[in-house]
Amino acid sequence: DVPKATEPRGDSDSHRRGSLCDRHCATINNVQGDLSDLGCHLHRPRVPPAMSPQSCCQQHSDEVCESCVVKTTLTAENVVEANKLSNNYKFGFKKWKSHVTARPWEDRSEIVKELYSDLNVIRGSGGSTVTCGNVLYLLLFGWWLSFLYVLVAAVMFVTVVGAPYGRLCWDLAGYFLWPFGKVIQKVEVPKSQRALGACEAGAEASGAGETSALLGGPTPCRWRPWCWADAGHWQRVGAVAWLCLGYPVLALAHGLVCVAAWLLVVLIPVAKLSARTATRVLLLPPERALVRRLRMTEVPLEGEVILCCYRAVNPYYYKYAVDGINVFAVNLLPLVLVTLVLGYVDSHNRLTSSPVKFTLALLSIMPLSYYIGMAIASISAQSNFAVGAVVNATFGSITELTFYITALIKGSREGNRCYAEIVKSALTGTLVGCVLFVPGLCMVIGGIRHQEQRFNSRSAGVSSALLFLSVGGVFAPTLFSKVYGKLVCGECHNVTQNPLGHYLCHNCHFDLMENNGTLYYSHVQPLVYTVSLLLPAAYLIGLFFTLKTHSHIYDIHISDCHMPGHHHSAVVHWSRWRALVILLLSTLCMSACADLATEHISPILTNSTISQYFIGVTVLAMVPELPEIVNGIQFALQNNLSLSIEIGNCIAVQVCMLQIPILVLFTIFYPTNFTLVFSDLHVYASMFSVVLMNYIFMDGKCDYFQGTVLVMVYFILLAVYFFAPSPSGC
Repeated sequence: DVPKATEPRGDSDSHRRGSLCDRHCATINNVQGDLSDLGCHLHRPRVPPAMSPQSCCQQHSDEVCESCVVKTTLTAENVVEANKLSNNYKFGFKKWKSHVTARPWEDRSEIVKELYSDLNVIRGSGGSTVTCGNVLYLLLFGWWLSFLYVLVAAVMFVTVVGAPYGRLCWDLAGYFLWPFGKVIQKVEVPKSQRALGACEAGAEASGAGETSALLGGPTPCRWRPWCWADAGHWQRVGAVAWLCLGYPVLALAHGLVCVAAWLLVVLIPVAKLSARTATRVLLLPPERALVRRLRMTEVPLEGEVILCCYRAVNPYYYKYAVDGINVFAVNLLPLVLVTLVLGYVDSHNRLTSSPVKFTLALLSIMPLSYYIGMAIASISAQSNFAVGAVVNATFGSITELTFYITALIKGSREGNRCYAEIVKSALTGTLVGCVLFVPGLCMVIGGIRHQEQRFNSRSAGVSSALLFLSVGGVFAPTLFSKVYGKLVCGECHNVTQNPLGHYLCHNCHFDLMENNGTLYYSHVQPLVYTVSLLLPAAYLIGLFFTLKTHSHIYDIHISDCHMPGHHHSAVVHWSRWRALVILLLSTLCMSACADLATEHISPILTNSTISQYFIGVTVLAMVPELPEIVNGIQFALQNNLSLSIEIGNCIAVQVCMLQIPILVLFTIFYPTNFTLVFSDLHVYASMFSVVLMNYIFMDGKCDYFQGTVLVMVYFILLAVYFFAPSPSGC
């Protein structure tokens, strides 16, 4: 694998001089690539020794320093992955870490290959089998599985005709008590001892190539119709007794073990062990299944190895994927079905309470957000720029908008202003969390592996400038109302005997509806509409700036690599039509879960002692963003902090420049209690967060200490919201 050479910039960049040369000579390695998952290379260019950065920039103070101004080249396995990676560096596009195509098997690490291997490979001595994970298997599954096999063996011995299956169950009882370092193999019985020799001959004569649907192995002979004609009478009776008395009980037990181990993720080897036993081992004739212990000096075994397990726990199974879908998203998908069934079938809360349904609905949003993100990334990577931009703009914020709109509709129907305040708290919580918590957490976790991380300060500066603009625009109506609104207090007491003395007032707020709402309808509302038009326009200008006229600020060149001896045809996990169907279905399920969440949040708001501010800022704001947080952490671990920062900045910019204007536009057609006037706490928290983020990102490098500062400030703001009184109307 030879890294691609860096490419000089084109003539379009020749206008940049002086300071640009200084910056490139000093920080040529700002943008760092994702090395491990791309399977190819990131070439980090250096200045030639013959020309130092100082002499270079002194000699070419009025011209572009051609030896310093270079592009960082990122390479991917195929064109689709190159498009996905390129979209990650485009402003306004969803950043996605996982692959949208199947990676070549030869490019994967040995750790990942082991995750997808079958449990039928005999390895050399890898140390003792007495490990914490294996002991955990013994405590969770091994003892009672072994005891169940002993009971089934006793039953089969009692039937007399099922004695061969009883001996098999007795052997398997010892195996499943401690299966590590043992093998189950399928042996070939000599012809003189075969009771079903004619059966095998009939199978070969028929040419039937039946295989197991689950594991791809040959179907046991006794299931074929010609077997019954030639097998012995007592063997047929014994097989019937086994299928009626023994196999169903053991298959059910292994099914429960398989589901439980799969849900625990790290115990997926146990799930594979149980699945292979139920679908392969227990369907073999008893004389063809042999259980034996491996010895260090043993020669290779004769016969097919069906099961061979050394470890019950593998901590790397968090990387496991099914058809490109992470195992955690697969495990959480049934939760969505349970939530929808309970929510709409048990409408009178006879089975579960409202808090339980609210929690389930909120947890169901996480896998749906993952599927929406995966579908958007798949469609964008397989489409041109226009289609990708439309899909990202349309569905990029669908998760948050679905919840906000359903909450506003419910609040409008009930005449409850509390829902509008909850939406404002969630908007502020998303903004503050994506500005402070997401990049701070990525800096801390990435800083554990990398002492100092660098990022493209110029590209981050574009998002920072848009954040300043968007925060100023969003809170402009609030500041306007503070200046021109009339302060109205619910209750005032004179703390002195003098009528002209000091008064202590409670429940004060700025009234915008004085004189039949003249101030609001004549001044504040037009300002809200003006801001709601200007913010999306500024967002489009930012897109045009970063994607068209100044795309060079990312210093990134994407290309698909062609390594000798490797075939890199793109095998996509989801085609465009499949991704579109999943995107639409996930959006519909998201709408249903959001409706259930808003339907059952009322008891929590009325009976909870926690401030409604805190509920909106934390739970409702950050739970939908968990897939984005995971993506940011993965980028940071791969020393690609630029994308980790861009994830948080892009979400925060979209909150102010897209989501809030859409909510304002929605209130025009469907009147609600939502007004673009926020509480003082929201204003101060948001502005302070944006200022602190820009200060931290000023020098283009960071470490875990700076990330800790951002995270600590975020938790301080959460404490403020926790102890703050509930907003008026709740």
